[in-house]
Amino acid sequence: MPTLTKIYSMEEVAAHNKQDDCWIVIDGKVYDVSSYMDEHPGGDDVLLAATGKDATDEFEDAGHSKTARELMEEYFIGELDEDSVQEIPELKIYKKEEPKDSVQKLVDLTKQYWLVPVSVITVSVAVSVLFSRKK
Repeated sequence: MPTLTKIYSMEEVAAHNKQDDCWIVIDGKVYDVSSYMDEHPGGDDVLLAATGKDATDEFEDAGHSKTARELMEEYFIGELDEDSVQEIPELKIYKKEEPKDSVQKLVDLTKQYWLVPVSVITVSVAVSVLFSRKK
């Protein structure tokens, strides 16, 4: 006969985000680690930072031992309802088109930084007007 486990939504799990009431999700399983907060070798801040999201990556990156994985079973309270997890949209990276030749690069820079050429022309005109008056 299969064992029935309680199903929790991510919203329910995220509501338990305090020192004395802390639930985390790892590999689709929900753990109530409230009583383990003071004993956690990484400190309670690590566990609190893992609430309200799937902490599987953080758990795996920390390189937990086999003993730590076995200890998790003591805190298991249910499974995560996969339908309640919002998917994070994938980040799209667009490459900016680079000009082909140096002339095109110069034209593009001139368009982008129009103040520099205008300033150079203005100073040149002012200097030539001043020198022409002295003669």
